[in-house]
Amino acid sequence: MVPEVEVQDVLAELQRLRARVPLLSGALAASTDGLVLAHDTPGVEAEGVAALTAAALGVSIRMTDATGRGGFRELLVRGETGYIATYAAGSSAVLTLLAEDRINVGRLHLEGRRSGSRIGELVDAALERAPQPAPGSRGPAPRAAQQPGPLPHRTT
Repeated sequence: MVPEVEVQDVLAELQRLRARVPLLSGALAASTDGLVLAHDTPGVEAEGVAALTAAALGVSIRMTDATGRGGFRELLVRGETGYIATYAAGSSAVLTLLAEDRINVGRLHLEGRRSGSRIGELVDAALERAPQPAPGSRGPAPRAAQQPGPLPHRTT
């Protein structure tokens, strides 16, 4: 998992993104396997969106592979009242944005790609610094189950 310091940096990036793009109604950074890293999603259940993002990502990766379009970069879904856009964020994370129907989609892509790149740099750097188990070791002894702390989220 990503250390708390980087999680706060990711949350700050999500909040800056929401400030730059007023028609964004939510922003979420998640691991590619569907775990929330940070979110700014008022009124939306972040864990569910992260899990659905992972499922959509899996289908998108298979689709780009099957059609010879290269690695996953982004996914855009349009509903009756808005958009859901997901962008690659480094090697092990994704950025999912929720936007109102009136948003300028070009601006959404521009800002989403930039933020995805920044978040990817933060997450990838944190993972590189994380201690790796020695080859052949079984890793640390199991710990007693702990309740996870609260996820960082927007309070206003």
